[in-house]
Amino acid sequence: MTDTQAIKFGTDGWRAVIADDFTFANVRRVAGAIAAYVLKLEDAQRGVIVGYDTRFASPQAARIAAEVLAAAGIPVKLSNDYVPTPAVSFAVKHLGAAGGIVITSSHNPWNWNGIKFKGKFGGSATPEIMKAIEAELSAGSVPKGQTAEIEEADFKPAYGEAIARFADLDLIAKAKFRFAVDSMYGSGRGVLPQILGERGIENVAIRQNVDPLFPGINPEPIEPHVALLRETVLKHGCHAGFATDGDADRIGAVAEDGGFVDAHKIFAVLLRWLLERRKWPGEVVRAFNTTRMVDRIAARYGRRLHECPIGFKYVADLMMERAILIGGEESGGIGYSRFLPERDGILNSLLLANAMAEEKKPLGQLVADLQRDFGPHYYGRRDLHIPDEAKRAAIARAASPATSRLGSYSITKKENLDGVKFFLAAPTNGNGAEAWILFRASGTEPLLRVYAEGASPEVVEEMLAAGEAFVKHG
Repeated sequence: MTDTQAIKFGTDGWRAVIADDFTFANVRRVAGAIAAYVLKLEDAQRGVIVGYDTRFASPQAARIAAEVLAAAGIPVKLSNDYVPTPAVSFAVKHLGAAGGIVITSSHNPWNWNGIKFKGKFGGSATPEIMKAIEAELSAGSVPKGQTAEIEEADFKPAYGEAIARFADLDLIAKAKFRFAVDSMYGSGRGVLPQILGERGIENVAIRQNVDPLFPGINPEPIEPHVALLRETVLKHGCHAGFATDGDADRIGAVAEDGGFVDAHKIFAVLLRWLLERRKWPGEVVRAFNTTRMVDRIAARYGRRLHECPIGFKYVADLMMERAILIGGEESGGIGYSRFLPERDGILNSLLLANAMAEEKKPLGQLVADLQRDFGPHYYGRRDLHIPDEAKRAAIARAASPATSRLGSYSITKKENLDGVKFFLAAPTNGNGAEAWILFRASGTEPLLRVYAEGASPEVVEEMLAAGEAFVKHG
């Protein structure tokens, strides 16, 4: 396809199937729209940072994007190697650039690629910036000017030093914990093992090699893709395992017993530690599909909590307006205003290790402490690949006042900040999670996601099964 309909921007830029819609011609079109935006609304002479991940054609697409920008008269610093997305964001802020481009499709399957744009503040482009770029794309903008320079650069050393300053690496070293590090064949490769290794912190690194096929997995740090990390943790007696996604801005983890620790528990562990131990100031923000355990923690420590639509750009938006201690989302993206309005899987791995060292407990014990002190919270998600028509019909039925029950439970209230969320009269097992289920349709593909949280794994599974039946059979 070559018409503008082929390019749809999701919550964090554009993604498409390689050779179908992700073509060099479409990369030129998106880069042209970004160039037009920068020339009109930013200080173009500050230049643009361009980086890329380990996917097929990423280095070539990055070079093409750089050439389009340079042809428009915008200087470019182009990464000389695969680079984590947060390292590009850091370079944008640190070097005072007008913005940043990353060629990546994040956690998508191997046959996808895409483009993320980062604002001059060093984080996910705000909704307003994305709208401005989309307008330039619709107009077919590919500006020309006096050709500017493309300079190659290594963005990893300065980034590694910056995130290392946020963690007490001496304390982590003294704790004598052993960590497994899984880069999932992505662009985080080598960064965390080097930071740990330089301080003598024991670590077992896996999937650090470049393999654009991501054999056997999608580079997403959730089950079942963390199976090898689980095996590694158990085999080597690690106290935790950390996984980052294809471009290293998301985190997942495995506890010392091999149990998967999802992004919700990681968010909650880090929030509690920052409030209790670090005493960082600021408010808390979480996405609409994220655990409400965070609400309980924020309330106990008297911190204001904000709920935002799904997509880290909304978290970043709030970080620009307010003093936000921490912001997080369901997919493993967690960030801090005092560093960047950006999610960062490698930084969060270091902070988790720091929390473990300070509490003198392996990761699983920190999660158990949360469940004891703030009530049991369990989470699940199902991705339903259904036609767009069925997707729209399911959302309409969910929103309808006529829908007052789901499975065996009555609906106590509904919310529609982003999708349709039901709160259900399900057992809370004392002080456990208030049960909820969220139906949210993808804006870019024939996919409907069902998210649920409850006070027991059994309640979560029951809700998800009822939710899937509701979507498919009404």
